[in-house]
Amino acid sequence: MRHSRFTLTRRRGAVVAALAAAALVLTACSAPGDDPGETPAEGERLQVALMAFAVANTYVAPMLEQAQAVADANNVELTIFDANNDPNAQLAQLQDAIASGQYDGIITQPIYGPGLIDGVAQAIAAGIKVVNVDQILGDDFSTNAVQVEGLSANVSQRPYDMGYKLGEQTVAACASKNLDPCQVAYLYNIKASALDDAMRAAWDEAVAGSPVEVVAEGESFFNPANALTVVQDILTAHPDLHGIVGADQSMQGSDQALTAAGKIDDVLLIGFGGSQQSLEAVAAGRWFSSVMMVPASSGRLAMEAMVSALRDGNDRGVVDPFDGLPNGWIITPDTASQFTAEWPG
Repeated sequence: MRHSRFTLTRRRGAVVAALAAAALVLTACSAPGDDPGETPAEGERLQVALMAFAVANTYVAPMLEQAQAVADANNVELTIFDANNDPNAQLAQLQDAIASGQYDGIITQPIYGPGLIDGVAQAIAAGIKVVNVDQILGDDFSTNAVQVEGLSANVSQRPYDMGYKLGEQTVAACASKNLDPCQVAYLYNIKASALDDAMRAAWDEAVAGSPVEVVAEGESFFNPANALTVVQDILTAHPDLHGIVGADQSMQGSDQALTAAGKIDDVLLIGFGGSQQSLEAVAAGRWFSSVMMVPASSGRLAMEAMVSALRDGNDRGVVDPFDGLPNGWIITPDTASQFTAEWPG
């Protein structure tokens, strides 16, 4: 078998520790109703699988916690599958979940959205309700529209919008210091991933024609320690670097490297993620800006949509977790107080 199946229990300690260790316990699940078209009875305990891209990622932790909270309130047993950033493992886990016949519903958080299309279609054909969360399920990364027929809900970000906003902030950061050219390093999360590819394409579009010049690249794998090492090497090769762009975890490592080198006041940090650490750093003027993300809200909305689909037969279609965010999702020193972080960083 290519998957490990766990039940996520309610967290009472630190989020990461709980998710990484004590909060994941082995479980056995009962089979759903035999009739694929059958709506479970109101009091029936439901079995739902959630295909997480990486449980150890601090961004994912609050998403799972909020999904679990909604599950607990609605008599749902939630089983977490951890793909650990491996798209092939995630596809195998999805196939295993479908073949097991144990699940009334499946929530996907794709690592590689195009690769899950056929598997999700198979699940839907088998009478399993499917809700997508956070990442794109499909091959069009410019939209959060439903791309698989029969999907009960799509609660996802829009990578194109994220990348474009990040690009706009990069241009604004360079303009704030009248830098021309403005030499920046671009840090991918996982360079080969569809998400990073889509965001970079949008970022390139946003900075086209500006003084922004990419002089170095790296990837952090969502890990501040990796980013620290990468940025140390970049600073050695490019001591006059003007800015660094990437996810909040990458900015954390970048901050450490710049502080150690005595350059934290000289290099602009432009991030995305909206973590607690980023809100504090942006509010203090230490980082230039961050594009907000909402993992906890996404997890809650996805499980609410799943419960509605299973209990009432309702398909919610597109559910926008960013709806109502201030300032076009952009955290600046002037707007940081308007945001509430949904993950620690």
